[in-house]
Amino acid sequence: MAVAAQAPPGADERLGRPGPLDRLIVRPEIGSLLGALLVFAFFSVVTERFLSPGGVATWLDDASTLGIVAVAVAMLMIGGEFDLSAGVMTASTALVTAVLSTRLGVNVWLALLLSLVFALAVGALNGWLVMRTGLPSFIVTLGTFLALQGLNLGVTRLITGTVQVSGMREADGYASAGFLFASTITAGGTAFYVSILWWVLVTAVAAVVLLRTRFGNWVFAVGGSAVGARAVGVPVTRTKILLFCTTAFAAWLVGSINILRFTSVQANQGIGLEFQFIIAAVIGGCLLTGGFGSAVGAAIGALIFGMARQGIVYAQWNSDWFQLFLGVMLLAAVLVNNALRRRAERVR
Repeated sequence: MAVAAQAPPGADERLGRPGPLDRLIVRPEIGSLLGALLVFAFFSVVTERFLSPGGVATWLDDASTLGIVAVAVAMLMIGGEFDLSAGVMTASTALVTAVLSTRLGVNVWLALLLSLVFALAVGALNGWLVMRTGLPSFIVTLGTFLALQGLNLGVTRLITGTVQVSGMREADGYASAGFLFASTITAGGTAFYVSILWWVLVTAVAAVVLLRTRFGNWVFAVGGSAVGARAVGVPVTRTKILLFCTTAFAAWLVGSINILRFTSVQANQGIGLEFQFIIAAVIGGCLLTGGFGSAVGAAIGALIFGMARQGIVYAQWNSDWFQLFLGVMLLAAVLVNNALRRRAERVR
């Protein structure tokens, strides 16, 4: 086993360089990476369809839309907050786009822009309420979740007489918008949805922001101690509002992908996804207490979701086993993350 390099005799022992194992341990995503390798190996052995080109395309697509929001939720959790409205927001933004395009004749691109403005406004309101009132973000965003759910159902039924909006394919601007958000890329004769590229792009941008920018330092600071961060000049309120806007943007992106791919949306879609986003972030290395986590880890957590969900289908098991898998993975991730956090603190 690798050990930390020894400092020269008489030198301060804190000057010794960490060994390779110690440098690896401080990475929050290491636990999720090991978990992903185990899940991949297991289903590769259990079912042949898992490694087929079509199988790979399916579980990557499953993971992509979950991973886009999970990465944003991970950034928010690192900042010490939660957003329980992210799941229903995917449906809300899709509904705004669909209603504007199919019922009011608005060009799809303009409808997408207006739905983005709506999402960012809700995200900013969430952040402002959390910082202004001092209430836990869990409570504030739970209220937003219920409000959006009721708004989705009420407005959709009022406008359409049903709980569904459809007809996007005939809307002006659908073809070009669909190409950007819902097209496929053929590789080796297999079609891969462009949502996978969006997932990779969002993960890369989030990782760079967290690890290479001042704003990323602010995120870790406010999640570790908002009081201490404010004392050294970090704009805590602005940082947290921007983080809530980030989750809203990610939810808008997924909502846009869904409405342009399926061309219809149900008013009750997205309910329950908020917990999957949080679980993926926790599996990826985020602590529930904030200040520690990884965007890449959250993406890997979503990948575990996709592989397990589709692997269970390919193995022809009852889908109820997926809930057991989630529970076991969540408990294991919390235990592993706490252990890694303590080890990382000792190394640093």
